Amino acid sequence: MTTLPEPAPRPAADAANTGLVRSVLRSPRGAIVVAFLVVLILACALAPLIAPYDPLAQHLSAVRSGPSGRYWLGTDSLGRDLLSRLLHGGRSSLLGVLEAVVTLLIVAVPTGLLAGYLGGTFDRIAMRVAEVVMSVPVIIILLAVLSIFEHSMTSAMIAFGVLGSSGLMRVIRGSALAAREELYVTAAELMGLSRLQVVVRHVLPRCRGAIIIQASLFAAVTLGVQTGLTFLSLGPPPPAATWGGMVADAASVFNQDAWMLVPPGVTIALTVLAFGLLGDVVRDVSAEKYAAAPAARRKRRSGTPDTAGRPEPATDMLLSVRDLSVATDGGRPLRLLDAVGFDIAAGETVGLVGESGSGKTMTARAVIGLLPGNCRITSGQVVFDGSPVQDLDQRAFRKLRGRRIAMISQEPMAALDPSFRIGSLVAEVVRAVDGIKGKAVHARVIELLRMVEIPDPEAVARRFPHQISGGMAQRVAIAMAIAGRPELLIADEPTTALDVTVQAEILDLLRSLQQQNNMAILLVTHDWGVVADVCTKVVVMYAGQVVETAPTGEVFDRPAHPYTRALLLSSPENTHVGERIQAIPGSVPTPQRWPAGCRFASRCDLAQPGCTEGAIPVKDISEGRLSRCLRVDTLLGGEARR
Repeated sequence: MTTLPEPAPRPAADAANTGLVRSVLRSPRGAIVVAFLVVLILACALAPLIAPYDPLAQHLSAVRSGPSGRYWLGTDSLGRDLLSRLLHGGRSSLLGVLEAVVTLLIVAVPTGLLAGYLGGTFDRIAMRVAEVVMSVPVIIILLAVLSIFEHSMTSAMIAFGVLGSSGLMRVIRGSALAAREELYVTAAELMGLSRLQVVVRHVLPRCRGAIIIQASLFAAVTLGVQTGLTFLSLGPPPPAATWGGMVADAASVFNQDAWMLVPPGVTIALTVLAFGLLGDVVRDVSAEKYAAAPAARRKRRSGTPDTAGRPEPATDMLLSVRDLSVATDGGRPLRLLDAVGFDIAAGETVGLVGESGSGKTMTARAVIGLLPGNCRITSGQVVFDGSPVQDLDQRAFRKLRGRRIAMISQEPMAALDPSFRIGSLVAEVVRAVDGIKGKAVHARVIELLRMVEIPDPEAVARRFPHQISGGMAQRVAIAMAIAGRPELLIADEPTTALDVTVQAEILDLLRSLQQQNNMAILLVTHDWGVVADVCTKVVVMYAGQVVETAPTGEVFDRPAHPYTRALLLSSPENTHVGERIQAIPGSVPTPQRWPAGCRFASRCDLAQPGCTEGAIPVKDISEGRLSRCLRVDTLLGGEARR
């Protein structure tokens, strides 16, 4: 078995594998926003030390003076220094925001987590209480609190945090509900962890991004509410320095001196914008972390791969994959694909076949540059139309993906945002790949829907995804995939979730589109009926390796690997009525348990001691036919070349 080289250091810009805070700081927007907020908070906190004047000191000889060397931001109508009042006023304003946000988190986070994780009676009670709180008029409650507690802004901000907690509580509950269904949460429970440990260690991290996003947006809203209250003199009474009070003073003399409104107005606007942008940055970073980001592949090959004696990529093929290996990141990398290789010619349909866990989808994702964020290509080449693409960065791959290479998945509904109409979804792709605008976009959308044989495309374009069937949704997904006129279409089990009749229609559609556009198709499937219907060549995978490559007809007539033969025998199409399906005993070994020799040996009826002693070489049987088996001569009656 090939020794996996030590992993290369992760790129500094790899936001998918670093902490959330570090990822935010490495984002240009995040760095600017965080720097602004840090400077603002420090300046306000140190106001007694750095403010040039007392915020209440009146300089009557310099009433409403503009910015100068003595008064950097000018003075107000009583001669008070605007910079000093701005810094001192920021202390109470930012402290009020902190009080509201802390209250929000104290109430919403534990309640939302427990409601989502525990469910049952606690969930129902918590959600009913949240609905009641959301129906309460916030401004009336705040006015009542300010009246009862003698204009105490602290009391008002705590009340505002409690009233705002219901929204965050529902968001956290939704995230916790999704996390509760994850297998790792069930495993933690089975290992004996207490409910508190499961919630804190496994559920809370899944909700972290949503919590930070909602908290930052709530901080922006809180600052606006607090400024409005102090503007109406419902907070600390004059002459106390507050941002809202400064705006009120400026508004009273706006016709005489408009400048007085600029320092507090700009500061408030920038602070609100900074809180909002912080939420956007955290959302983007969180999305990149869990998405199969192309950036995770960016120049991440560990060392120079050993290519001695290995075949070079075919130059006359549209796609040529040679010795492609993929592994996880970390101190102990785990190999997921091992020396995978195959070719696809222009206009050819190649079936990628194997049980779940064989590496079919991982191979397809590596080809299109959509590996999970914690995976990297460690060796090998992916050559598309004569050019290596395995080391392309995100920007370069974007020029290929959706245009020259496209992909459709087995879950079409997952590719369709339920918030938008079908026409809008397809139009978004059209604008991205074609760069057209206006009426031309709508015309292209209708053309694409008509190309995938959707009846009444005008009406379908106005519908939402939930208003169409699964087969129709798959047709829409295909329309989006072919919008860029791709030369290679990767179809990851596109008919799995469809009934037999619709499956046949989708296969006929793919065949028709292929003939019209001379498009190559890499069809990931476990259905031999689909392979026989549309594929010209078959690549069989098992435990991260290609074990057989052959023309479709030869695979069905005389399989050259025991695994291929076992797959064919286990297919329902090859079982007569009343007979038991010849299921393959055992299961595909996980990457942690890959043996040193043949990975199918433990399930193979032809296995011999030599099969488990070392890596199995690939044998060239005949033109276009390969097998990774020592017993291939037995299977084919001595036909193998070597």
